[in-house]
Parts: sequence; C-alpha cells; structure tokens
Amino acid sequence: MSLSVALTKGRLESGTVAMLEQCGYGTEKLKNKGRALVFPDTKKDIRYFLVKANDCITYVEHGVADIGVVGKDTLMEGGKDYYEMLDLKIGKCRFIVAGLAGNNPLEKSGHIRIGSKYPNVALEYFHSRGKDIEVIKIDGSVELAPVLGLTDGIVDIMETGATLKENGLVVYDTAYELSARVIVNKAAFKMKRDEVMAFIRDLEGVVNNAEEN
Repeated sequence: MSLSVALTKGRLESGTVAMLEQCGYGTEKLKNKGRALVFPDTKKDIRYFLVKANDCITYVEHGVADIGVVGKDTLMEGGKDYYEMLDLKIGKCRFIVAGLAGNNPLEKSGHIRIGSKYPNVALEYFHSRGKDIEVIKIDGSVELAPVLGLTDGIVDIMETGATLKENGLVVYDTAYELSARVIVNKAAFKMKRDEVMAFIRDLEGVVNNAEEN
C-alpha cells in the first residue's frame, strides 16, 4: 500500500528532507519543488505534501495523510486524535516564560496576564503552578506585549533569544523542550501497519545514528 506523508514546510522542512534522504528515499522532487505542492518519492511508493504546521495535524486526523512530521509545539496546542510515534530530535527549540528585566511574571501574586500565540500551553504551564492567569492571544510579535504594558510576560518559542534581548526581555524559565515529531493516523496504523512501521523504523535508524556519532 502507498503512504501519504504530510511534511511541515518552513523551519522543519530541510531537516526532515535530509533525514528522508539518509533513509535512502527518493527526495529529488522535494528538493527541487518549484511551485508544486505534492511530490512523489522517486524510489518508494510514497507521496509527500508540504503544509503549514496546524494543517499537518488536520490532514493526519482526517486520514488524508497517513503520517505527519510536525513540531511538538503545534501538537501541544492542537488536536489529539493521532498517535505520536517518534521524536526526530531535529528543529530543537523551547517554550520559554519571559518578561521585562526585574518583572518576573512567575513571582507576581494575584492575577497575571500572559501574552502568547499558544494559549493552551500557557494556561497548562501556569495552572500547573497554581497561578491565576489570563492569556491574551497574540498572533504577531508577542515580545511587544510586555513592552507596551499589555501583559506581565509572555510564553513563546525561543531558538536563539536574539529578539527577546533586543526588546529588553529576560527569560525566567523554560516551560517545555521541543523538537519535531512523527504522528500517525489511527486508522492508517491499523490498515497500513507494516508500511507505517517500516517508515518509522527507517527514520528511527537515522535518529539513533546521529546520537551515536
């Protein structure tokens, strides 16, 4: 049976394609994609398509994709109707709690306002610490919220921290470590178990080799 694989475009794209290439898969069309959106593997009975992170979950949950590769940050904020099968150990970053220097939101008593693109993650983190929190969802530059006094702090993804520093923000805690994960449609796991597990074992081999070297 053929497999359909949804890959998250952007930040995780090149690392995922490189791993597939190390597995011996035919990734030529993925690397020279032009304006195409669907790409046949030139060596295996697999088709790939590139989608935004949130859409990756949607395609997997609805069975359009048998397998998806997406960041753990998206999984934590999004739906749950899939199997999370493998940590690819690429695209590493973290959810952080940050605020202005001298204004640690974790030390504030009473009502706390937090800006985030990830309200569910922010709520879970602060509630686990017994904090009274209001999350203000911000889709743009979340660093602006505490600078302008809209919030006491932020929960956001950080890779380098350069943007935070430029805006006078300080990291007060790492909430969660993040990386790319492989998810599988529940029905596909039953109907195409052999093909799905072969795909996952190939990627797992690349992960294990990288850790050993």
